[in-house]
Amino acid sequence: MEEGKKRGKNKRPSASFVTGAIALVFLIIGYQVALFVHKAATLRIEANRDHPDTVYIYASPEVPASAVANNRADATSDAGTSGFAKNKADAPSDASTSGFAKNTVRKSAPHSEKVQAVRERTRKVESFPFNPNTVSVEDLQRLGFSEKQALSIEHYRQKGGRFSRKTDFAKSFVVADSVYRRLEPFIEIPKLDINQADSTALLDLPGIGPFYAGKVVEYRNRLRGYSYPEQLLEIWHFDSDKYNGLRDLITCSRPAPYPIWTLPEEELARHPYISRQEAHGIVLFRDHHAAQDCTLEGLHGAGVLSEEHFSALSRVFLAEND
Repeated sequence: MEEGKKRGKNKRPSASFVTGAIALVFLIIGYQVALFVHKAATLRIEANRDHPDTVYIYASPEVPASAVANNRADATSDAGTSGFAKNKADAPSDASTSGFAKNTVRKSAPHSEKVQAVRERTRKVESFPFNPNTVSVEDLQRLGFSEKQALSIEHYRQKGGRFSRKTDFAKSFVVADSVYRRLEPFIEIPKLDINQADSTALLDLPGIGPFYAGKVVEYRNRLRGYSYPEQLLEIWHFDSDKYNGLRDLITCSRPAPYPIWTLPEEELARHPYISRQEAHGIVLFRDHHAAQDCTLEGLHGAGVLSEEHFSALSRVFLAEND
C-alpha cells in the first residue's frame, strides 16, 4: 500500500504532454508577435504615405491571402472606368459574395492622432526665403509649422493682420523662439515704396490711418513724386515720432524729373517749394533767358527763389532745360 503511494507521488508527466505544452506556449508567443508586427506595419504605412488618394490593402489575420489578391485585382480593373471612385469606397457591401470582410480594404485616417504624431516627428523641415505676409499654408508646413499653426497664421492674415517687421513674426504665439532663430535669416518683407503705394497699402504702416494715408498721397501729387523719404515730415502734423516709427519700413523710388522749365505758371504754383510769386518769376526768367542760362542757381541769383525754396528745390530731381 505504502509502496503504491510512493509510485503515485513520483509519477512524472509523459514526454508527449511536455512536448505539447511547449508547442502550445510557442504557438501563443508566435501569435502575439504576428499581431504586433501586423499593427506596426499598418501604422508605418499610414504614417509614411504621401499620396492621400493611394489605397493600401492589407489582410486581417482571419482573411485568406487569396481573397486580398482578388480584391486588389477588382480595385485595379474598376479604377480604369470609375476614376477615384474605387479608391474612396470600402470593400463590397455583400461580404458573403466577396469572400472577405468590409474592413479588408481600408483608407488610412489622415487626421488620426497617432498618424499625425508620427508624421510630425518624421517629416523633413526646410528653410527657404519667404514673406510671412504672403507665404502659403503648404509652404509654412514645409518650413516646419504644423497644419494647425499654419492655419492660425493664415487666419490672422485673413482678419487683416500684417507682419511689418521680422520681429512681428517672432511675436506670433505659434512661432517658437527656436523656430524664429532658424528662420530669421530667410524672412523677406519688402519695404513699401511711398511713390508707388496707394492709400490702402499705406494703411499697413504703423501709425498711418485713413487720414494720413490720404495726406501722403495728396502731398505726393503736389510734389509730383517724393525725392527722398524725409519729405513726409513736411506733411501737416506728421512729426518725427511718426516718421521714426516707419522709416525702416519704407523706400522711395526715384520719381520722374520735375519739369520746372516747361510747366505753366498755375502748375508751378502748386508745388510746395514754389510760391505763386516765384512761379510768375520763373516764367518771366525762362522767357527772357537762353536755355543754358536757365538753372536753379540762375533763378536764385536773380532773386526769383527765396533761400529756403532754393535749398529745398536743390534736393528735388529737376528736368534739364533742353
